[in-house]
Amino acid sequence: MKNNNKNIFPAKKAPAFNVLGLLFFACLGLLSVGFSNSVQATEGGGSSYPMGAENYMSGAMPPPGFYGMVFSNHYDADSLRSNSGEKLPVDFRVEASSINPRFIWVTDQQILGGALGFHTIMPLVDLKVDLNSQSQRKRGLGDMIFGPALGYHLSEKFHAIVALDIFTPTGEYDRNDLANIGRNYWGIQPILALSYIDPAGLNADAKIMYDFNLKNKATDYTSGQEFHVDYALGWGLGNGWVVGVGGYIYQQTTDDRQDGERIENNKGHAFAVGPSIKYTSSKGWFLTAKWQQESEVRNRAEGNAYWLKLAIPF
Repeated sequence: MKNNNKNIFPAKKAPAFNVLGLLFFACLGLLSVGFSNSVQATEGGGSSYPMGAENYMSGAMPPPGFYGMVFSNHYDADSLRSNSGEKLPVDFRVEASSINPRFIWVTDQQILGGALGFHTIMPLVDLKVDLNSQSQRKRGLGDMIFGPALGYHLSEKFHAIVALDIFTPTGEYDRNDLANIGRNYWGIQPILALSYIDPAGLNADAKIMYDFNLKNKATDYTSGQEFHVDYALGWGLGNGWVVGVGGYIYQQTTDDRQDGERIENNKGHAFAVGPSIKYTSSKGWFLTAKWQQESEVRNRAEGNAYWLKLAIPF
């Protein structure tokens, strides 16, 4: 298949700035909240994947080589929503920030017509949870993610990635704690990401994911399966800038189970949207930024998230 990615990925050059300094400002967020399972969808009302993490160019695999990508996130929520969407009568707040380097290796190997690549993500999390006069804070390594991917350049502007991510229980977890930066179970996530990229026109992206959660052996709890989409829609101004909106759609598709029993009427649901921008440099790096506000939330926390994403070719 013809490689049509030259127009969206400039030739790799050595960045003319301090990379370590930029890593401080960009990262990937990971939220894992440990409040009561009885009123929250999935265990603790959270997910292994940080909803809304991806933005523009999520379905465009770069040319063969090594790449550094860093996400930054701050999430703040002060309400919990019930199965009917009503605010629960609890004194609650969660604040989560993180720095998460992502390393990508795109090989010269072709499989099923797609370029073979691999990646890993290592989230560094700062999480604080307040619930009914109790408070706890944890910092450290969260649950790491790794997996293979196949990238396709279907035309000069249309691109796709098929991938499989594995979530590993590397983050600190204690079933009796209020805040946990790990979920204590493995997860498997098939992915289809699509990107339409026009530097002077329409930009549209969708990263479609489905999560299979394995059992948390410490609690004998199995979170339900989850369907979610990170999306971005914008317009290229022809000078490296894209402006538009982005967010996510989330729906839990199966019930949770604990001690072998099905838990009914606690499936999670949410929608988020907000402004999103991207700048692409002629030196080969790009930066995206967005703010997203959650709404239509069921059985989860409702709040706001702020994201930065930086990609640098080595």
